[in-house]
Amino acid sequence: MTKKINEIPYKIYLEESEMPKAWYNVRSDMKTKPAPLLNPGTHEPMKPEELSAVFCDELIAQELDNDTPYIPIPEEILNFYKMYRPSPLVRAYCLEEKLDTPAKIYYKFEGNNTSGSHKLNSAIAQAYYAKKQGLKGVTTETGAGQWGTALSMACAYLGLDCKVFMVKVSYEQKPFRREVMRTYGASVTPSPSMETAIGRKILADHPGTTGSLGCAISEAVEVATSTEGYRYVLGSVLNQVLLHQSVIGLETKAALDKYGIKADMIIGCAGGGSNLGGLISPFMGEKLRGEADYRIIAVEPRSCPSFTRGRFAYDFCDTGMVCPLAKMYTLGSNFIPAPNHAGGLRYHGMSPVLSQLYADGLMEAVAVPQTEVFEAAELFARVEGILPAPESSHAIKVAIDEALKCKETGEEKTIVFGLTGTGYFDMVAYEKFHDGKMENYIPTDEELEESFRLLPKMD
Repeated sequence: MTKKINEIPYKIYLEESEMPKAWYNVRSDMKTKPAPLLNPGTHEPMKPEELSAVFCDELIAQELDNDTPYIPIPEEILNFYKMYRPSPLVRAYCLEEKLDTPAKIYYKFEGNNTSGSHKLNSAIAQAYYAKKQGLKGVTTETGAGQWGTALSMACAYLGLDCKVFMVKVSYEQKPFRREVMRTYGASVTPSPSMETAIGRKILADHPGTTGSLGCAISEAVEVATSTEGYRYVLGSVLNQVLLHQSVIGLETKAALDKYGIKADMIIGCAGGGSNLGGLISPFMGEKLRGEADYRIIAVEPRSCPSFTRGRFAYDFCDTGMVCPLAKMYTLGSNFIPAPNHAGGLRYHGMSPVLSQLYADGLMEAVAVPQTEVFEAAELFARVEGILPAPESSHAIKVAIDEALKCKETGEEKTIVFGLTGTGYFDMVAYEKFHDGKMENYIPTDEELEESFRLLPKMD
């Protein structure tokens, strides 16, 4: 039964019994499935046995499963989720009042756990499957540090070793995030490094580089495949990660349904696609099945505009060109973004699932400049009382823009966005913004064309 607006609480909490018991696989409802991962040598679809040297066996099965709608969440993972889930869906009443908008604004807050972000949803799942397989440890990359923090926490909980390659610029800008990872027992290496053959090559080819997620992935994969008892795990982009993150969207939809609320638009920041893919999954499922319609908006930085200026093509997932080829919106694996402060969005490509949905016209994308993102973050912090992560603040920026459009037109639209985490380890970024030292770097067409020129030549 639909409730009156004054009966809707400031924060909508689900009961523990209402928490999802299965992950939703949006690929099962896609008419055009995401293109398969290809062997970089043969350009043939990757077989499970070819991926087994890199990924855990059960994660490979999830990665390749395009047909199963719901995959049960193991009891051990559910028990871990109960430490911080369900997470609240919050009505941004104060922001609405500040903007003087008729729009209703809600945000799904994923920062209420020790890792400070949504990344823990997939970290515990991937660590669980590694432990179940009898592995000694895992390797990974991290940009802003949220994923590395989440994985180190999950590995500490399960007794696994954790080796993290952190994008060099973030390693230097966010020393406290690094120390949290070390507190949980992880080793943290700035990438590119001299510890791997790929790292040494990248440093030789790009002297003085501040690194990228593509560089860090290459190093983590090299260490995983050359160290017995280890596998590589990834915090975004892959199908399996979007699957695990679907708990965000499933909870969001359940909370809205509980009070008879229908979202008009769903907004999320987009780097590799983990939080956006998770947030929109059940809504996109309804859209794909023709049961409902939503306006879905991906927000990316203008410094790394994969959707808005990238090419939909097969490309390497890493700068070292050792990973499989994925068909995605990409700026080219050789593209190294400027050292902007939304470290989690500094990836050259985009999730193949989201890329296919975008190519099919089922969602839209917008790129925003960094200084405007921090203006939105500051406004949000002042009125809503949460200091948002720079990545999340991209979604805040566009949510504010859309709410102001409602003010102009008088439309009472319902806006839902993902607040993926907190920004308390991002104070160097806020300091540069407040001191007027933040720059809005935008790659030139010439830079992008040079990178596109190096895309793999397909038959």
